[in-house]
Amino acid sequence: MNAPVPLTFVLAALLAATGGFAAPASDHPLEFIDTGIENGSPVWYELAPDGTVLVHLLYDHERNSPNRAAGHIHFRLHARPGAKLTLEFRNLDNVWNSTPGSVARELKVVVVSEDGRNWRPVPLRALPENRVQLELEMPGPQLHVARVEPYRLSDYERWLASIRSHPRVQVEVIGRSVQGRELEIVRVGNPRAPHRVFVRARAHPWESGGNWVVEGLVNRLLQDDETTARYLERYCVYLQPMANKDGVALGRTRFNVRGKDLNRNWDQPADPELAPENAALEAWLVAMIHRDQKPDLALELHNDGGGRLHISRPPVPELARHLERMERLEALLRQHTWFTEGATTTAFRNAGTLGDGWLERFGIDAVVHEFNCNWIAGLEAHPTGRHWRDYGKGLATVIAAYFDAVAD
Repeated sequence: MNAPVPLTFVLAALLAATGGFAAPASDHPLEFIDTGIENGSPVWYELAPDGTVLVHLLYDHERNSPNRAAGHIHFRLHARPGAKLTLEFRNLDNVWNSTPGSVARELKVVVVSEDGRNWRPVPLRALPENRVQLELEMPGPQLHVARVEPYRLSDYERWLASIRSHPRVQVEVIGRSVQGRELEIVRVGNPRAPHRVFVRARAHPWESGGNWVVEGLVNRLLQDDETTARYLERYCVYLQPMANKDGVALGRTRFNVRGKDLNRNWDQPADPELAPENAALEAWLVAMIHRDQKPDLALELHNDGGGRLHISRPPVPELARHLERMERLEALLRQHTWFTEGATTTAFRNAGTLGDGWLERFGIDAVVHEFNCNWIAGLEAHPTGRHWRDYGKGLATVIAAYFDAVAD
């Protein structure tokens, strides 16, 4: 009696026969797409009849919402050295703020690396129906592919360990993520300085640029020179460098593991069950306010395909004064960094973001600062971690000049 044929084999044969995909061939140069690396993006893949590797990104979903997101790319190719591969990325039809859209129009370039540390850009080609294609040649048996230069949880932990003992630094654990990871606030400078700045990065897991900016800012403020001393006489910086640690660890795109967008719902108290990350941050902020140490300025750092400074306009008293201060901030960013993209229009409002919610609920000048993940117009270069670190260094100067300009 013949052994039964496995169902998966039957399905593969049927799909291959109808043109759906080709069963993996022993002579195809691709051996495996490894997503088991740290911060690896969850994908599944198959071979088209012409040998193209069809890479399907997996969505993460927002709780009680139609919103879904798939835009994180980070995996390791195992293939024959010298082989030419064509990869096609699919499942790019995202839903954002309940509006259908696609991340395909923002996918212009990826970065590749043989060792996972030294990266170079490779352009993508747009295809019809919200697909993009990547063509590359394997320099060796393995090659890392990522949407932006990765910044992993282990990178953050190494950096935090390197600064923790510095006399200007205090690291405070303010709570834990859904999966129990510690959430830190890093203070740099004297808490009795006349002004305070809050900076948060990595609320959305794929957007690693903010971590590089944070590193550059902190490393600049730990230098021993007269300029740094002058800066820290003016202000103290509080940072939450990695807000969505669970998402970073699991290779997610946008939400925490309970389906909450950590850059939404700041127009109301945070839910400690669904978003303990935000609840911990809100409790820290309320305690700061009670100690008469409310931040004077808050920057929420993100990546996208535009790189704008999002200045929201909730119905608050003295909105015009806030907009004047943010106009000054924009001018100083243009003066002291490579920022050129500008601010959002006079009609912009994105209720519930940290920039909007902290202004409306707590009276804090707050903005969402995006960094273009494809191109730095001010440098005419593809972005790297080094470029974003340099931006953070310039941000130290911007903050000092900002408080000089808006002093009472």
